[in-house]
Amino acid sequence: MPLFESYDRRIKQINEVLNSYDIASIEEAKEICEQAGVDVFSIVKEVQPIAFENALWAYTVGAAIAIKKGQKEAADIAATLGEGLQAFCIPGSVADDRKVGLGHGNLAAMLLREETKCFALLAGHESFAAAEGAIGIARFANKVRKEPLRVILNGLGKDAAQIIARINGFTYVKTAFDYATGEVHEVGRTCYSKGERGLVNCYGADDVREGVAILHKEGVDVSITGNSTNPTRFQHPVAGTYKKEGIEQGKKYFSVASGGGTGRTLHPDNMAAGPASYGMTDTMGRMHSDAQFAGSSSVPAHVEMMGLIGMGNNPMVGASVAVAVAVAQAMV
Repeated sequence: MPLFESYDRRIKQINEVLNSYDIASIEEAKEICEQAGVDVFSIVKEVQPIAFENALWAYTVGAAIAIKKGQKEAADIAATLGEGLQAFCIPGSVADDRKVGLGHGNLAAMLLREETKCFALLAGHESFAAAEGAIGIARFANKVRKEPLRVILNGLGKDAAQIIARINGFTYVKTAFDYATGEVHEVGRTCYSKGERGLVNCYGADDVREGVAILHKEGVDVSITGNSTNPTRFQHPVAGTYKKEGIEQGKKYFSVASGGGTGRTLHPDNMAAGPASYGMTDTMGRMHSDAQFAGSSSVPAHVEMMGLIGMGNNPMVGASVAVAVAVAQAMV
């Protein structure tokens, strides 16, 4: 029985990457992680319990390579995890074409470096996938950073934001936008738990203008957009507008667009082209993004369809940080 989904379409390039680091097989990669005391499977499953088996093995491959390299810094390890993820991309797929595996590694590395002060998960509405990613980042990133990384969620709908905050133990920040002055005001703050979850600020905006103002309020340096509910109505316009205003103000902002590549992205140009087709939301992502991911921010099967692994893009960000930190701590 194959070890993971689409094993036959992946194992050739996986072995080539492993062999280049003098690792004989994927089974040996798992042994390397176990000998170092890193339980990659448990870490990944803890971030997104519904992740596919290939996600567990992809992170195992990346972690084993980092251990083999003797890397000790979490940011460097995170970038190497991207090599493992990229090895799992099916040749010719959207994920392979966009080098999404390497992109995830580099994004996680960015979150572990001190230059990045604030990371935002932008959703069309406050979602559990964004929460999964935020929890993974908040729980692990600050274990290796000198200055804590601020993590926020920014989505459409104040009630939705409060519900997500309460369920996940985040801090719900209630805002009111002044349309006459363009200023956003904080009118209430409720922290639903102590510890790393309570440090995550969860916002709900009424519209794009308020969403952009929230990003300015927090001074967001890096963000990832979801691509499911309200993509044309909120998250892509918010990221694009914030980027334009950031350029005008001389602020560096790295925008990641998650999602796109199939018929779910609204009005694909050519349905017959299958995964090669892209529609309105994918196009909007290309307009503002510094890195374009592929597949759903939440649904493992959709990211698998894009040729990467069975794990949502938002949880994958959390898993990349979590595994990188675990390996760094094991290598001390």
